[in-house]
Amino acid sequence: MKRFLAVLFMLIILTGCVHTPEPEPTTEQTVAIETEPTVVVDPLVRILEDMTIKEKVGQLFLVAAPSQDILEQIDTYHFGGIILFADDVEGHTPTTLRQWISKIQDHADIPLLVAVDEEGGTVCRISSDSDFAESRFPSPRKLYNEGGLDLLLETEAEKSDLLSGLGINVNLAPVCDITTDQNAFMYSRSLGLSPEKTSECIGAMVKTMTEHEVGSVLKHFPGYGNNTDTHVAMAIDNRTLAQLESADLVPFQGGIDAGCGGIMVSHTIITALDSEYPATLSPAVIKYLREDMNFEGVIITDDLEMDAITDHFGRGESAVLAVLAGNDILCTWTYEEQFNAVFDAVLEGRITMEQLDSAVMRILRWKQQLNIL
Repeated sequence: MKRFLAVLFMLIILTGCVHTPEPEPTTEQTVAIETEPTVVVDPLVRILEDMTIKEKVGQLFLVAAPSQDILEQIDTYHFGGIILFADDVEGHTPTTLRQWISKIQDHADIPLLVAVDEEGGTVCRISSDSDFAESRFPSPRKLYNEGGLDLLLETEAEKSDLLSGLGINVNLAPVCDITTDQNAFMYSRSLGLSPEKTSECIGAMVKTMTEHEVGSVLKHFPGYGNNTDTHVAMAIDNRTLAQLESADLVPFQGGIDAGCGGIMVSHTIITALDSEYPATLSPAVIKYLREDMNFEGVIITDDLEMDAITDHFGRGESAVLAVLAGNDILCTWTYEEQFNAVFDAVLEGRITMEQLDSAVMRILRWKQQLNIL
C-alpha cells in the first residue's frame, strides 16, 4: 500500500496535478518589471534628421561673408559658417560688429561658425583696425623670441578674449608649419622652432583658445614646409613619410592631443601619400589624418579659390572631390557653383547620404562644443 501511494504521488507530480506556488516578487523585482527603460536620444541626431538635403549641404560651406543681402544668402544656402576679412570689419566699432554678428546668428536656423584669420604678424583681420586694438598682434615667432611660451600664451588669451567678445567663435590658427628657409612662403608665419618645441607651443595655444571660448584650427596639414605659395601655383612636396613624421607632423599631433576642433588641409601634393591629388582633394591624406593620427574633429579645406585648385580641377568639381576625399568643411570665397555641384552630386548618389550625414554631424558636434548650438 505504501509503495502504491508513493507511485501515485510521483505520477501526480509528473502530470502537473500538484501546483507549487511561485514566490511573490520582491519590491525590487516589482519595480524592475513596471519601469520602462529610458531611451536617451542625442539632440544632434534629431537636428540632423530634421534637416533637408539642401540644409545639410549648406553646413559644409565656410564662406567669405557676403557683402550684400547676407540674410537672404543665409536663407538660400544655409551656410555652416562665414569668414570675416578686414573689409568686413572696416567701418565697424566693436559694438556695431558685435550687433551685426548677433543679428546674423539670430536669423540663422542653425548658428554659424564665425571665423577669422587672426594669426598675428602679417595675418591680422581684426587687430589691424585701430578701432579694435591699439596695435596689431605680433607674430607668434616674435612673441616667443621676446618672451617665450608665457608671452605667447598671454597674447593668445588676449586675442581670444577680443574675438569671443565680438561674437567670433573660431580663429583659423595656430600655424603648425615647420619652415626653415627664410625665403619660403610660410617662414614669417611659422614659429621657427624645432618640431618638439613647436608641438609644445601649439598644444598650449589650443588649450588657451579653448579656455577662452574660441575654436582652434591647426594649419596647414600636413605641413607647408619650404614649399611655394599655393595661392598662385601648385606645390609638390617629395619628402618621404618618415621625414614628415619626424618633423612637420609632430606639431599637428600635439594640437590633436590638446583637443583642437578643426584642422585645415593644404593644397600641396604630398607624394609620399598621394602623387596625383593635392592634400585637400586626396582620400589618402584624409585617411592618414583620421586613422594614423586619430583625429575625430572637423577637417577643413584651405580656400578652394586658390589657383593651385581652380587651375587644375575647376570650381564645382574641386568641391565635389573635396567632399569625396573626406573633408567636412569647404572654405571658399565664392560658393554658388560649388554648392550646386555638391548638391547635385548628393542627388545623383555620387556623394552618399552616409558620407554627407557624417560630415554634418561632426560640424554640429563642434558647434555644440563651442557652446553656440
